[in-house]
Amino acid sequence: METQETPFKAALRSGMILGLISLVISYLVYFVDATLFASSWMLLLVALTFVLVLVFGFSYRKELGGYISFGAAFQFSFLTLIIAGVIGMIGQLLLYMVIDPALPQVLADQQMQNTMEIMESFGASDAMSTEQMDEMKQGFLDGYTVGGQLKAFGFALIIYAIIALILGAIIKRKEPTSSY
Repeated sequence: METQETPFKAALRSGMILGLISLVISYLVYFVDATLFASSWMLLLVALTFVLVLVFGFSYRKELGGYISFGAAFQFSFLTLIIAGVIGMIGQLLLYMVIDPALPQVLADQQMQNTMEIMESFGASDAMSTEQMDEMKQGFLDGYTVGGQLKAFGFALIIYAIIALILGAIIKRKEPTSSY
């Protein structure tokens, strides 16, 4: 009798693949133009993640015989996102702390510039004092520390849960039952 893979084992494999793909893309972006990390272009990486979890989820459902409950689909999706997120966070910390320790300053400057451009477009460029601007920039810099990355991952867990609910609903397929 063939044993079926548990949602955890399937998610571990899929999460590792997704995390490594994410790392490769992130490092390619770093080598091309590191300031892209501070742009909305990175939303494409989020969309790619969404699509890949669906592909992996449909593949897992097929392995299970074409049917999967919502609970198992949610578990699979959530665990896949968590594992990929941990791998991504470790890769980002390596980038910020070991490979290029000057990168957080570059990204914080870029984020500050982007924020100022947005404020200018709304006519609010003079609305902030120098102290407020310095505080905002320090907040951007703090996001690239270990603590900042862990805090962001904590918030990401909430987002992962919401996304996993959506993905679980898409991936699930009830086994047809005959009613007499």
